[in-house]
Amino acid sequence: MSDPAAAETPLLDDSVKGCLDFKGRPVHRSSSGGWTSASFIIAVEVAERFAYYGISSNLITYLTGPLGLSTAAAAAQVNAWSGVATLLPLLGAFLADSFLGRYRTIILASLVYILGLGLLTLSATLPSVTTSGAPNADNVTLNTSSMLQYQVILFFFSLYLVAFGQGGHKPCVQAFGADQFDAEHPVECKAKSSFFNWWYFSIAAGILLTLLILNYIQENLSWVLGFAIPAIVMAVGLLVFVLGTMTYRFSVKGDEESPFVRIGRVFILAIRNRKIASSAIATEESLKQFKFLDKALLAPDSTMEQGKVCSMREVEEAKAVLRLAPIWATCLIYAVVFAQTSTLFTKQGATMDRSITRGIEIPAATLQCFISFSILLFIPIYDRIVVPLARAFTGKPGGITTLQRIGTGIAVSAMAMVIAALVEMKRLQTAREHGLVDKPNVTVPMRVWWLVPQYSLCGLSDVLAIVGLQEFYYDQMPNELRSIGIALYLSILGVGSFLSSFLISVIETVTGKDGRDSWFADNLNRAHLDYFYWLLAALSALGLALYVYSARSYIYARRSTS
Repeated sequence: MSDPAAAETPLLDDSVKGCLDFKGRPVHRSSSGGWTSASFIIAVEVAERFAYYGISSNLITYLTGPLGLSTAAAAAQVNAWSGVATLLPLLGAFLADSFLGRYRTIILASLVYILGLGLLTLSATLPSVTTSGAPNADNVTLNTSSMLQYQVILFFFSLYLVAFGQGGHKPCVQAFGADQFDAEHPVECKAKSSFFNWWYFSIAAGILLTLLILNYIQENLSWVLGFAIPAIVMAVGLLVFVLGTMTYRFSVKGDEESPFVRIGRVFILAIRNRKIASSAIATEESLKQFKFLDKALLAPDSTMEQGKVCSMREVEEAKAVLRLAPIWATCLIYAVVFAQTSTLFTKQGATMDRSITRGIEIPAATLQCFISFSILLFIPIYDRIVVPLARAFTGKPGGITTLQRIGTGIAVSAMAMVIAALVEMKRLQTAREHGLVDKPNVTVPMRVWWLVPQYSLCGLSDVLAIVGLQEFYYDQMPNELRSIGIALYLSILGVGSFLSSFLISVIETVTGKDGRDSWFADNLNRAHLDYFYWLLAALSALGLALYVYSARSYIYARRSTS
């Protein structure tokens, strides 16, 4: 039986429109792109996520341990670094889309990433340098203090160098992976929708390895080894990525102006023409939103002089970008909740009974593996069961719209905060019942498995909201700005981390006045993380309501199949 899709493509010419190979030649569908190319790209992303979570998942433990920061200060530092790491992709995406291209940006960013990881490993070796045998004890103390100061400086320099590396790597690698599927081809179009699901599945597997192996090495064997392994893995990932070069499809850049210039000109002309009557502009369905931008279609003197007006397509591009702003803003509370899994959840678990057998105790940061377990469980269910069933009813390639998927994820994250608050209330009650309120170093006799539901719900929320945001921002941006689209999705998480840091700092100041124990006291048995979780649950409910309002009025870009 013949394939209808194949019949539409001439057998002697299966070249992919708008794509070239690494030597600038036309590429053929049968020998390029698709899942073969995507697998090489997924490999480097798995390595990058292994390296990133090898640092971020246990960073709060390193800061409160070897570097001696307080819980609130460490949480603020982690959130600040995470925020920078997820905002820098805006810069990396701009460089990729405007100058370097995604492939070259991935290569350069990976090299910076490996350098940062190498220096991070070096910083962890500095405290091991001894000054024993020095003739003067005061000199020993002075040298040790100086060494620790250099360690802190080198540590944070290396940490933010890793953030810069991720800033170029993260937005480009996913967009480059999605570029390997032709949206105009019926089979590859469906495969591209699945790509975002299996992309997240693969990186969840990499993160799971980090949490199960690397956190144990860091806390029980050596922080030096725990930082060195991610550097090695990242180098191997870069090698695998380069090996796939001959199979990649590279999008062709036309001779058009930069999309940044085109979109910027729309806003400039709309502002310049704000006083001109717009009655001459044809009203179309697509122009009903942000009608003030339609004035970019008019010349200042009401004539259509060349160079003085914007085309309908350019106005549409500007509106497509502007329509994303309300969705971006209403997802910020979700991002604040997302930031807690690697900070306060970890400190919460550190106080509980984490023993597996006598003498073996799992690191608190390893509890994040339940997020990965949840992702690995739910993505196949979603992709292979939920989507086909929903597709049969709706006729949409993704089963449901991306905005519906994101909204469901936000609702699940609110439920996770409710569960987290109830579990923390139970933990505090247990500490009081056993007289451990003023014994923060004594393990609370409450099994750490109580935290599994909140971690699992966060994983399910990621499957829905994070993957949905990735696909939504890639699909709804103009073709030339898809790296920027991925960066915009990441910037939600970045700004959310900053908001989390700001919120924690304000609450720490307000609730810790006059010598009182704050909500984030170092002695968590006197703290009130439960209050903070209830606050986040309430804010999540408010954020969901605002999101639903924005999503209902959203008009999808014309090319979208959502």
